[in-house]
Amino acid sequence: MTIFQAIVYGIVQGITEFLPVSSTAHLELIPWLVGWASPGNVFDVALHLGTASAVIIFFFKDWISLIKNGFTAPKSKDGRLFWWIVIATIPGALAGVLLDKYVGNFSPLIIGILLILMGIVLYVFDKIGSKSISLEKIGVKRSILVGIAQVFAIVPGISRSGITMSIGRISGINRESIAKFTFLLSTPIILGDALYKAKDLPGVNIDILPFIVAILTAAIVGILSIKFLLGFLKTKSFFVFAVYRFIIGAAVIIIFLVR
Repeated sequence: MTIFQAIVYGIVQGITEFLPVSSTAHLELIPWLVGWASPGNVFDVALHLGTASAVIIFFFKDWISLIKNGFTAPKSKDGRLFWWIVIATIPGALAGVLLDKYVGNFSPLIIGILLILMGIVLYVFDKIGSKSISLEKIGVKRSILVGIAQVFAIVPGISRSGITMSIGRISGINRESIAKFTFLLSTPIILGDALYKAKDLPGVNIDILPFIVAILTAAIVGILSIKFLLGFLKTKSFFVFAVYRFIIGAAVIIIFLVR
């Protein structure tokens, strides 16, 4: 892995982990399109550590309040939100541990199709979803629904943020609230994914400099992506991301068929 490749992968991870466009799909498509070697588990750990750092840094004050109130004042606004996040994390965490080894490499054709289909879901669910429910009113049932939706994120092309935000919108949560809930929910999942895969690192020869560059790049770009999306959704819909998914998915299908 060269420094340039580490920067490119870090930028892609930082953007696509938080925007509803599927980071897994993009990281699998890049080496297929340009002929690079796959990043592999070593750099997958680096990229996830980077985006985990981004969401922890961005929501640091929130997490301090959530954890403190979760144990000292569980019935407070932040206390309830903390336990909703815990509940919603369970399905995704179990799926990651139990199903990860069964999810192999997907054909670019399948990834392209899933990018388009999930784009349609994102647009339709956002369009018909109401805007009435705020972050502090999400509740246990909606938290469970969003948590179950996160299970499907292990499939390239689906997108963790895409599927959770779609389910949140169709269940009545407003855009800004479901985006923040999704980001907070992603913190333990992304960090846990990185630590789970880190078990394979002992004994592996790691190129330290590109590894560190990938972490820093993903973290910096991830922070910017979170800030962008939270501001964007205050006044805009998910339509632009649905269009992007359709264009990228169609391009991947055409390239696959031509090749």
